Amino acid sequence: MTNDPRRQKQLQKLVQKLGLPEHSPVEWKLLDLALTHPSISAEANYEQLEFVGDAVVRMAASELLFETYPNSSVGEFAAIRSVLVSDRILAQLAQSYGLERYLLVSSSAANDFAGERSRLADAFEAILGALYLSTHTLELIRPWLDPHLQELAAEVRKDPARQNYKDALQEWTQARYKILPEYRLQETSRVHGTADRFTAQVWLHNQQLGEGKGRSKKAAEQAAAKQALLAVQGKQSEQD
Repeated sequence: MTNDPRRQKQLQKLVQKLGLPEHSPVEWKLLDLALTHPSISAEANYEQLEFVGDAVVRMAASELLFETYPNSSVGEFAAIRSVLVSDRILAQLAQSYGLERYLLVSSSAANDFAGERSRLADAFEAILGALYLSTHTLELIRPWLDPHLQELAAEVRKDPARQNYKDALQEWTQARYKILPEYRLQETSRVHGTADRFTAQVWLHNQQLGEGKGRSKKAAEQAAAKQALLAVQGKQSEQD
């Protein structure tokens, strides 16, 4: 138990949200640490647990993929897992449990909207690290994490690009024209953290194939590549 009864109630509420039994063998001090941002304490924060949790989420995803898709190749496992353990997905899962309400963070760090995704993803990994170290097994993790990973893995498998549209578009242009697409990037908003801060265009042979917006340069390029890939695949299917 933690020394603060209010904090203990908070943590117990989170464990209930995860669907774990009331008397689960959770190391509460570790869970409290997992939800403490470095801006609160330079020494006692989630960084070490995040390091452990990074390995834990990979293991949980690997076990699930091995059990669910026994006939898939290792390459397919790796491609799907890279999406499942990405900051984007982990931050989404963190938000689905309202993790930001439990995370102890300084007001200055909380106002850094551009860093919100990485904060949530890091805290989510730290929670997995704390739960794993509570039992040194995945028994406090897989019961609630598996359904999320199963749903996401099924979505990724339906997507030929494996949600990495830049790589998929590059493979298409190299196979067809032996050249790489060109990305032209513009900062369209000076406000950090806005969904359309950057605008990217992707060009090939002096022709614009797609355009996309994102809160980061990488996200904008992925959005542009997705639009381009859908366009070229649509044209190809019409020709076929």
